[in-house]
Amino acid sequence: MELLRRLLARTLGLGAAEDAEPERRLEELTLRGVGRFLSGGRCKKVLCMVGAGISTSAGIPDFRSPGTGLYANLGSYDLPYPEAIFEIGFFKEHPEPFFALARELFPGQFKPTVCHYFMRLLQDKGLLLRCYTQNIDALERVAGLDPERLVEAHGTFVTSRCLEPSCRQSYTLRWMKERIFSSLVPRCEKCESVVKPDIVFFGENLPQRFFSLLQADFPQADLLLIMGTSLQVQPFASLVGRVPPSTPRLLINKEKTGQGDPLLSLMGLGGGMDFDSDKAYRDVAWLGECDAGCRALAELLGWKEELEALVESEHAAIDARTEGDPWAPPKAKGGRDSQDPPPKIKGDVGDPPSAEGGAPPH
Repeated sequence: MELLRRLLARTLGLGAAEDAEPERRLEELTLRGVGRFLSGGRCKKVLCMVGAGISTSAGIPDFRSPGTGLYANLGSYDLPYPEAIFEIGFFKEHPEPFFALARELFPGQFKPTVCHYFMRLLQDKGLLLRCYTQNIDALERVAGLDPERLVEAHGTFVTSRCLEPSCRQSYTLRWMKERIFSSLVPRCEKCESVVKPDIVFFGENLPQRFFSLLQADFPQADLLLIMGTSLQVQPFASLVGRVPPSTPRLLINKEKTGQGDPLLSLMGLGGGMDFDSDKAYRDVAWLGECDAGCRALAELLGWKEELEALVESEHAAIDARTEGDPWAPPKAKGGRDSQDPPPKIKGDVGDPPSAEGGAPPH
């Protein structure tokens, strides 16, 4: 609908205001320029969009890297094609491959990365408007992001529910973990149907929370920080075009991505990232490992020692828990006192408008 609105506005000559020269807020299109803007007092609301690349240093593979990505290493699961393991139709008929993979990816085996704790610093300093994550590893929660500041666009392992429409019984992370690590296909205690984690498979809708919050969040962002995502999965990828025309956008990633679609650009409706053209004025790409990019930005902001201390102290606290499980109760006072994860916020799972056929979990 937004695309049609913009096309009609341009065709009817009603888009003059949008076509006005946008304000240039960065002194230079570099990480240093972003750092100066972020620390200069004008940037008060940072919006983050993150993908699997921020979790690879924790030991979780991303999805699409040649040779090392998850899709490239599913040969042992006897799938018709790699993406089938995350298709809801295939899952209903053959849930075993997914639950075998889930044992490898299950939350509680990994620690948050520098990227996760950089976002935690943004939150602690009152700068984080919201984090929109494609990830299902729940490491944002483990890092201490307030659930109200978090939108898990592709769902979460933290809660699960029965697939039977007339039942939909919900289950906790601990319940699901016990069955997955016992090599069992989790089945509902009420109706014996398969129980699926609340992650979004191909063919499913995204959580209602995603749609309800993006309408308000993106127009008020002062800075869009995009990390560790290929920006290939819709509708998540389209969010980069929803911030105001003057809002700077920083990509921290191994490669440039999110650049404009040629057809839309020809129609004057680009909206994609522009890092290199003569008209570039707000987009910055820092290429490399996401943790290194966050460290570099933290150093420019004068936060380097604070970030390193936060990572060290939080990782030590995780190690102090039972078997290093971030979801386990602490051995000493002062930590979380329940094995169950933080409560799910209202609206995490629902029946939103169509999401173009769903999305893969990362």
